Amino acid sequence: MSVFSVPRLRANAREWRESVLFLLLVGPNLLLLAAFTFWPMIYNAYLSTISWNFLSPIRRFVGLRNYETVLSSEIFRVVLINTAVFTVVSVAATMALGLGLALLLNQPLRWREGTRAVLFTPTVLSGAAIAIVWIYIFDPRFGLLAQILGWFGILSPNWLADPNWAMAALLIVYIWKNTGYAVVIYLAGLQTIDRTLYEAARIDGAGPWGQFWHVTLPGLSPIIFFLLVTSILACFQAFDIIRVMTDGGPVNATNMLVYHLYERGFIQSQAGPAGVVAMVMFVLMLILTLLQLRFLERRVHYS
Repeated sequence: MSVFSVPRLRANAREWRESVLFLLLVGPNLLLLAAFTFWPMIYNAYLSTISWNFLSPIRRFVGLRNYETVLSSEIFRVVLINTAVFTVVSVAATMALGLGLALLLNQPLRWREGTRAVLFTPTVLSGAAIAIVWIYIFDPRFGLLAQILGWFGILSPNWLADPNWAMAALLIVYIWKNTGYAVVIYLAGLQTIDRTLYEAARIDGAGPWGQFWHVTLPGLSPIIFFLLVTSILACFQAFDIIRVMTDGGPVNATNMLVYHLYERGFIQSQAGPAGVVAMVMFVLMLILTLLQLRFLERRVHYS
């Protein structure tokens, strides 16, 4: 054995031990990902190509016929429009309102800490419990909103039974529930902005708006990017509030992708169409995430 072979053997043994340790640490996580993420995705892709009612032992392969049936249906177009409207309005309103409240609560105000806690409370509450409370608030005869509108001589609409108002009711509840979360995340981001940047901006003659545009927004860009991605994905998966408050109605006015998936799979027992809806959700969320990473991350300023 040569003199140079001993260090080489030791290096190989060390690399082998590190590889084994890596597999021991990463292996369980890879197994969990494979069992609960990748396999369900693959199995769902298979379900989308068969005709099956979840109970019969017979599964008939139909290829892309399920995709043709679902994607060409009128109700699916309504579902897509509802999902788009719900996502755009709720994300925009939550992020704008959350930023405004965060800027306000970042000031040395009295009762600031208590207000932060109150704003964050709806985030940790059950969506089903919140929906039940808001059903009574939206009651057109005895609800809190009806009483408040009555003070101004305004007749309360039938929020949850009128197709023209049901989506607005859902948006009110969803925005109210999630604004506190956005406020807390924005506040965490505001605390990380270097105060000397504001002093430099003031010396350069920047007013409040100039400081906000040139210091606050660039400093918050990672937070805004994070909230945008997570909020959009959460909107695509909104279910509990819809299920309790409107059940997808009236007349499919609040029927959205995840609820349509539940409807096809667990109410109508149609594994194939349900699989198609799930695949559409996956593709849409993947595309949206990639677009955000592609175009928005360029404008994110990391310190």
